[in-house]
Amino acid sequence: MITASPFRVSRRRLSLASLLLFVASFLALTASGQFPVVERAEVRLLADQTAYPPGATARLAAVVEIEDGWHVNANLPTFDYLIPTELELEAPGGWPQPTALYPAGEMLTFAFEDEPLAVYEGEVRILAAVPVPASAAAGEYPLSGTFRYQACDDNSCLPPVTTAVQFDLAVGDGGETINAAIFGDGEGLPAGRGGPPGSLGLFLLFGVIGGLILNAMPCVLPILSLKVFGMVKSAGQGRAHVVSGSLATAAGILVSFWALAFAAIGARAAGAAVGWGVQFQQPAFVTFLAVVIVLFSLNLWGLFEITLPGSAMRAMDSRRQGLGGHFVSGLFATLMATPCSAPFLGTAIGFALAQPGLIIFTMFTAVGFGMALPYLLLAVFPGSARWLPKPGAWMDTLRKVMGFLLAAAAVWLLYVLAGQISAERLAFIELGLLALALFVWLRGREKGRIAATAAALVMAVGTIGLAATAATGPTRGTTAATETARYIQWQEFDRDRAESLAAAGTPVFVDVTADWCFTCKTNERLVLETPEVARLFEDAGVVAMKADWTNRDDTIAAFLNDHGRYSIPFYLLYRPNGEPHLFSELLTTGQIAEALQGIPRIAQAR
Repeated sequence: MITASPFRVSRRRLSLASLLLFVASFLALTASGQFPVVERAEVRLLADQTAYPPGATARLAAVVEIEDGWHVNANLPTFDYLIPTELELEAPGGWPQPTALYPAGEMLTFAFEDEPLAVYEGEVRILAAVPVPASAAAGEYPLSGTFRYQACDDNSCLPPVTTAVQFDLAVGDGGETINAAIFGDGEGLPAGRGGPPGSLGLFLLFGVIGGLILNAMPCVLPILSLKVFGMVKSAGQGRAHVVSGSLATAAGILVSFWALAFAAIGARAAGAAVGWGVQFQQPAFVTFLAVVIVLFSLNLWGLFEITLPGSAMRAMDSRRQGLGGHFVSGLFATLMATPCSAPFLGTAIGFALAQPGLIIFTMFTAVGFGMALPYLLLAVFPGSARWLPKPGAWMDTLRKVMGFLLAAAAVWLLYVLAGQISAERLAFIELGLLALALFVWLRGREKGRIAATAAALVMAVGTIGLAATAATGPTRGTTAATETARYIQWQEFDRDRAESLAAAGTPVFVDVTADWCFTCKTNERLVLETPEVARLFEDAGVVAMKADWTNRDDTIAAFLNDHGRYSIPFYLLYRPNGEPHLFSELLTTGQIAEALQGIPRIAQAR
């Protein structure tokens, strides 16, 4: 959406006579020193209840009355240079951001345009969902915002108008239903930020595709190697083992996605920022994964074998991998997948996290189903397992090689920790992991087996606790805005400065990244930090800014939320005299070149 003036429409579409009339009007208005503000629409906010209990989702409706003979553009206009109709609501501090659902525009033809345009006429209802935090106390909370539109008749368009709106939302028990004629039977909750009605099915498809692609992401490969090993073992034990193992793995993936969904719903109800992969902002979680990965590696190298029935460590034992082993590998495959954002996944998760709890749960289920789909297909067609190699002595060698792959994953987790905690504390955590490995090795000896087991457990818990008590913050001595710079001079992200530069005519490219985001690092190395992109930025006079989300940062979270995104990587181009351009998760040089087309080189003080 581009917030350009209607002059672009006239330049491209109006007849010559209309264009001359338009220019004459413009010159007259300029001579008078201002544009008159003419309101052709009235807006009022209504709620569907008199009060809402904490943890509920309040539903509001902006009822817009448009004067007869006038229309406004739909929220999704036919052409990107038309000014969209937008409702922006600001929740009280600490509340999740409200989301809006716009009706589909009516396709009408006008004298100044041959093709039908998507517009609103008469009375229009824009629905909004406002999540109420579970911690909200009883009382009234002010909601403020703006309603922006451009009114046109069959011959001309007025300047855009921005009208202030306000509503006092009551929180408390005993709320009664009101305005039933406006809200109808309760249907019509927002189906996405600016999304059209009926888009839920499309986003569910995005979720399935994104989940399927997660299996090929580098984050999942260490765990996927374990699954290949386990499937080879299952194939040698018959079709029944292939089916049961595949279903158990799929169950582990789905259960973990359901746990993530409930965690997201609970966090949002409490007013906390939610997003895909944000648990990697917690050093304790990263250290927990490092401990588990180290234990996986030691197990694959044969340093310990635990045969206690039902224990989690037995589930990790790929040589005796039963249903519990397949289930646990599905759980950890999901945990390792969360720092990756695949194509379609960011769109699906961003859509879901702006919705009521039921839709969040449904969307996470779709993503989990997509990730589990290969295993479900293997369960339906177990005969395909015959394509796997036959079990043999080679498996012992492969088992040890996969141990090194998992050790590499542990090294990556330590790299993530290096950006979150002090170097001293990181050194103690590394020593803790080394001591854990030592006690596991000592446990294999005849004497002191029980003492070594207890010491290993104490060391694992102590190492995680050491990370949990650490204060997070940039610790590498350089920020993410400069440490990856090779061809581009990155600046630290400053939203106010980026918007002011764009308003002054300088394009600004924003990269939201994190050390734990594999996709971010891949895009940086293969696309952003290349001579080709550096040349494109230089030719267009682009200022490059990098926002580091390795650690929790509410300012960056709000920036993502304002653009309907809850995952990274996230790339945005502030363009002069236009709406920001959003890129896909998998960035290409061609996408950047296309977005920069038509932006003139303007010398600006950097």
